[in-house]
Amino acid sequence: MPIFNKFDLVGIGLNATDTLLLVNHFPAYAGKVPFEAELLSPGGQVASAMVTAAKLGLHVKYIGTVGDDERGRVQIDSLRETGINLDDVETRENCPNQTAYIVIDQSTGERTVFWSRPACLRLAPESITLEKIAGARMLHVDGHDTPAVEKAAKLARSKNIPVTCDVDTIYHGFDRVLESVDYLVASSEFPSQWTSEPDPFRALEVIQKDSGMKCAAMTLGSHGALALIDGKFVYSPAFVVNCVDTTGAGDIFHGAFCYAVLQGMPMLETLEFANAMAALNCTKLGARGGIATAAEARALIERGERRASKDFASASHSA
Repeated sequence: MPIFNKFDLVGIGLNATDTLLLVNHFPAYAGKVPFEAELLSPGGQVASAMVTAAKLGLHVKYIGTVGDDERGRVQIDSLRETGINLDDVETRENCPNQTAYIVIDQSTGERTVFWSRPACLRLAPESITLEKIAGARMLHVDGHDTPAVEKAAKLARSKNIPVTCDVDTIYHGFDRVLESVDYLVASSEFPSQWTSEPDPFRALEVIQKDSGMKCAAMTLGSHGALALIDGKFVYSPAFVVNCVDTTGAGDIFHGAFCYAVLQGMPMLETLEFANAMAALNCTKLGARGGIATAAEARALIERGERRASKDFASASHSA
């Protein structure tokens, strides 16, 4: 009996509840400055990507773990308010939720993150079953809880469900995850760290060749995003905005990326759309404080100023 699509997108991975500390400027090492405000804000890599996709109109499901403390309740309330399916979220008793303390330099909008994720939040591979993801049009994962993510990606591959992946650091056994990834969108540091290739173009080529994935891409912060697909590099510069807080920009990028791929956008349009969504989120405080509409993102694409990097501006060439 065929399995009909129940969800456009299923996400498996991290959530966190952040405490934002706003300072006029970040102090020098061992320095001391007053903070201007303290805000509690839900975030986390995959959770924020799912919120973005849901706000863009996709039918979304989130799979993960939360603590049973106040921060866990803040996270669940935020996800539920967005209309995300939470049937397979596991609440861990006597376990604090993942926490981040984020110091935001108001002079630049850049942030410094201190985070903690207790072991009691680990998502076990036994929790991942085919029934939980088989009805998805796409699966989005991060690199944490690698055995569970590996199982999910392999199950998705067995059902021809495309897998997107957000990773910013090296995890033991992550090579077995990459074998089942169709779209990798890594941090700017990961490709070179993973391959020991300092040239980002060459690093993406190596990752794609070794894994056989459809698209190997990387976010470049204020310089935009770069992708290798169909034998060609595609580069999209970042947009210039009044940056208030960069927290969550990458997570919003990933949610918008998933949306754009599911909408059938070509890769250049996909990167432009994801860059625009990430940039607009930076104009507000918090990991999810400035999630825009698709119309607002398209308006920025049409009229916004771009900040191209000379190192990547001529990137559209054959690999």
